[in-house]
Amino acid sequence: MARILLGVSGGIAAYKSLELARLATVAGHGVRVVMTESATRFVGAASFEGIVGAPVLISEFQRDPMRGAFPGDPAPEHDPIGHLEVVANCDAFLVAPASANTIAKLAAGMADSMLTTSFLACVAPRLVAPAMNDRMYADAATQANLATLRDRGVIVIDPDEGQLASRGEFGKGRLPDPEQLLARVESALPTGHCPWDGLRVLVTAGGTREPIDPVRFIGNRSSGRMGIALAAAAAKRGADVTLIAANVSLPEPAGVRRIDVETAEELARAAQAEFPNAHVLLMAAAPADFRAGEPATGKLKRKDSLDLHLEPTKDILAGLAASRTESQTIVGFAAEHGAEGLTRAKEKLARKRADLIVLNDVSNPEIGFESEQNAVTLIDASSETELPLDSKDAIAGGILDRVDALRREGDSPRRADTQSRRAN
Repeated sequence: MARILLGVSGGIAAYKSLELARLATVAGHGVRVVMTESATRFVGAASFEGIVGAPVLISEFQRDPMRGAFPGDPAPEHDPIGHLEVVANCDAFLVAPASANTIAKLAAGMADSMLTTSFLACVAPRLVAPAMNDRMYADAATQANLATLRDRGVIVIDPDEGQLASRGEFGKGRLPDPEQLLARVESALPTGHCPWDGLRVLVTAGGTREPIDPVRFIGNRSSGRMGIALAAAAAKRGADVTLIAANVSLPEPAGVRRIDVETAEELARAAQAEFPNAHVLLMAAAPADFRAGEPATGKLKRKDSLDLHLEPTKDILAGLAASRTESQTIVGFAAEHGAEGLTRAKEKLARKRADLIVLNDVSNPEIGFESEQNAVTLIDASSETELPLDSKDAIAGGILDRVDALRREGDSPRRADTQSRRAN
């Protein structure tokens, strides 16, 4: 697994870094921690040392008993320069929380602490997760500093919106959950450290077309953009991805195996064939709910009267869920319209025996079918998480972060078993 260097700067959100360190250690990563002096006012170094099994470094003049090595690795025979050796050995460096003060120092290239000196000397992927009051985050100076870091190739993990530390205040500035932070670090690791190495992911995308005659069809406006974004995000995490594309004109991401289909029946057959080998199913396609009972064999003429009898198509998601194994995670999508969408999505979660439902309100004109943006609510058996308006690539990353957390927690098998008992 990877060697992760965690930098903790001063802020109330430092308590979340303890859980991040624990999750990373449980996942098999070697973790070292560097802290600013201010951070120790919020969380003690001893707490991190107990979790990661390695001394915490606070001062660049402090001698490192492990000589820059990570847990599980042998220490060098010589006594190297601490801030250089620890970053030379890391595979990724995450600063979380990153206070406004620390962000300003990193952007300016200052080296006045163990954290900032190490960051300046690090050539591994570097990530910062800002956490502060929403007014401090929105200030032009903070935004300019973050832009500078992005320009230098630093990955900035945007904060969440919600209740802030100051009583009664609400806004954008919350440190994301530790599961999401770990997923972002793992996705930034060099090849060979990809978090989804070995996972097989099946993605469906687009909308089906059900023929009325050889030239006309019943269909929908799904472009497949969300499914394409999910396939790309899963591939970047190292997964072996298969994309079943229903009438999608967009190209598939590099390294993704593609199967083209047209009708709901073809989509069902392809999914049934591929699903047994998949660890994760992302059912982003929009299959038609109805098809013509008896499509005409020849082109219908305008003067012909048309009495169109519709019959329901197969419930593809429910059919796949019925044959699932405990190691599989199933994500369904619900395109709803109006205020009752959340209720219907929750019902769909239980009815389809899915682990996660991704709800988007198609009445919102900003996230139409052809739009490159989306805003969704992630619904599982125990929580609801809103992903605000963002690019579909960013939304895809957020969805996969939640999938990763569910699999890490082992919720998928438990939830499938619970729902099976309820169904019986």
